[in-house]
Amino acid sequence: MADTKQQISKEAELFLTGSLMTTVIPSIYVLVFIASVPLNAAAIFMFSFRVRPKKPAVIYMLNLATADLLFVLLLPFKASYHFNGTDWVYGSAMCRVVTFAFYCNMYGSVLLMMCISVDRFLAVVYPIRSLAWRCQRNAVAVCCAMWLLAVAGVMPIVLPEQTAYLPDLNITTCYDVKEDSEMHGYYLYFFPAFSCVFFFIPLIVTTACYGSIIRVLLRASESKRSKKTRALVTAIMVLTVFVVCFTPSNILLLAHYAEYSKQHSDSLYTAYLVATSIGSVNCCLDPVIYYFGSSQYRKQVARLLCRQAPPGSSSQKTSKTSQSGTFQGSLEKR
Repeated sequence: MADTKQQISKEAELFLTGSLMTTVIPSIYVLVFIASVPLNAAAIFMFSFRVRPKKPAVIYMLNLATADLLFVLLLPFKASYHFNGTDWVYGSAMCRVVTFAFYCNMYGSVLLMMCISVDRFLAVVYPIRSLAWRCQRNAVAVCCAMWLLAVAGVMPIVLPEQTAYLPDLNITTCYDVKEDSEMHGYYLYFFPAFSCVFFFIPLIVTTACYGSIIRVLLRASESKRSKKTRALVTAIMVLTVFVVCFTPSNILLLAHYAEYSKQHSDSLYTAYLVATSIGSVNCCLDPVIYYFGSSQYRKQVARLLCRQAPPGSSSQKTSKTSQSGTFQGSLEKR
C-alpha cells in the first residue's frame, strides 16, 4: 500500500525535526539495546538450560526475558528512523511489523509482570493452598494466554495505514502521523479501552499483590524478618520498576488523545515518545530483578563467574561464598 500524503502543522514539523526526536530518543534506544541484549540473552540461556526445576516463577521470568529481548531487537529500526530525521526508509509493510512487534512485546511484558506478581502473592500469602494451582502446566497455559491476549489487543493498532509521506519535509513517518479522521474516531476510542485492559488493570493487580506481599513480610516475626530482607527488597524493586517505567507513557498517551479530542494539538505526543523511550530501560532492569528474585538464577550466575575467573581470584571466592551463604527467601524458593 502506498504511503498516505499528509499536511501537518508547524508545531508538528518542529516536533518531528527537533533534537528530541532526532537525537535524544534514538540515543536512549541505542544505549538500552547495547545494555539489554546481552543481559536478556544470558537470562534466557540460564532459565532455559541451567535453572532446575522449572517452577512457575522461572517460566514467567523466561517469557518476560524473551519479550524483553524481542522488544530490544527492534530498537535499531526505531533508532535508525529517528537518527534519519524521522524518515522511515524500510517500507510500509516493515513499519507495520515493527509497530506491531514493538507494542506487542511492550504490553506482553506488562501482562507477564502482572502474572509474576500474582504468582509471588500466592507463594507468600497462601503458600500451602496455592500449591495445587502453581504448577508448571498452569504457568505455561497462563503465558500462552497472555501472549495471545497481547497479540489480539495490539492487532487493531496496525490495521490502519502506518506510514505517511510529508511533502513539506520530504520524509515518510512511521506511526507518528495520522489522519484527523482516525485521531478523532478510531484511535480516540480505541486507546482508552486499550490502556485500561493492558496497563491500568495490570497496574492495579500488580500494586495490590506486591502491597500484600510487603505487608505480610513486614508482619513476619523478628527472627523470620531478618531472613526475608532480600524478598522484601525484591518486591519493592519490582513494583518500583513497573510503576516508574510504564506509568508515565500510558498516562501521557491518554492525556494526548484527551487533548487532541478538544483541540488539534501534538504538544503531549513528544513527552509520550520520550517517556516510552525512557520506559524501555525496564529491559535492562528486569535481569537485575531476576538475580535478586531467584536464588537458582543467582547461583547459576555465580557459577558462571566462578568458571570465568582465574583460580584463587576474588571473583571466584565471592562466587563460592554467595553459593554457600545465600538465603532462600519465600519469594526466591517458590
